Amino acid sequence: MIQDLFRAGGQSLSFEVSPPKTEEEFESAYGKLTQLAALSPDFFSVTYGAGGSRSRNTAQIASYIQNTLHVPTLAHMTCVGSKKDDILRVVEELKAAGIGHVLALRGDRPSWMPEEQFLGRDFAHASDLTRFLKENTNLHLAGACYPEKHYEAASMEEDIAHLKEKVEAGAEFLITQLFFDNNFFYRFLEKVRRAGITLPICAGLMPITTAQQIGTTVHLSGSSVPKAFADLVAVHADDKEGMRRAGTEYAIRQILDLKAHGVMHIHLYTMNRPRTTREIVEAIRA
Repeated sequence: MIQDLFRAGGQSLSFEVSPPKTEEEFESAYGKLTQLAALSPDFFSVTYGAGGSRSRNTAQIASYIQNTLHVPTLAHMTCVGSKKDDILRVVEELKAAGIGHVLALRGDRPSWMPEEQFLGRDFAHASDLTRFLKENTNLHLAGACYPEKHYEAASMEEDIAHLKEKVEAGAEFLITQLFFDNNFFYRFLEKVRRAGITLPICAGLMPITTAQQIGTTVHLSGSSVPKAFADLVAVHADDKEGMRRAGTEYAIRQILDLKAHGVMHIHLYTMNRPRTTREIVEAIRA
């Protein structure tokens, strides 16, 4: 089980990957996953289509990683716009794939979701999904947390109170939203521990390797961009390979600083990019 990694008391490195959108992309995806698995991550997480779309793709990729590549796997599951029967159907898909770990998320309403479906949802928050899965399945559950607070929370204190609800509902470990300034994570960790949340927390990091990626990523994650990183993007905006190298090196520096501060668990948002991921792993394990 993934929890055994944390109980053992050592460090861990895990990867997030995304399932392909079409059947034609699966063969290419399998090749990239095989390259990523060769880097010996402690576990993978597999993302979920917006509003529950392509849940079968998530189960299929998670199954390939766990049952063919033999790396423990955590499947994402969102509940925005979902009924309880929808969630139980996805649980059966994961069960058939042999997946026993889920990252329970609310998710954002996709643009295609009709108002009626959104308003008729059975789960308002990720904590509601966590509680439902805990009471109705034998899945092991993880939760998300936000070093700069969730964008809908009025304050960090309110966000941590909601995080406590998620923990009390059954989350067994946590993975952070990505961040580019480690100081946010250190302050967040101090406040979380002071609030009595003692679960293992994986620090989530994404290497930004294109100038276009930074705008999309910041919009979706709500993460702030420190001046040093903004300057880096400005310098390399028109140099594709230079930007890739600079973004990779920035992520390496982030991880090394986290490790120097005693952070035990790193979760790398790989964007399904074996080359960049390999360079980061080789540098932080050197």
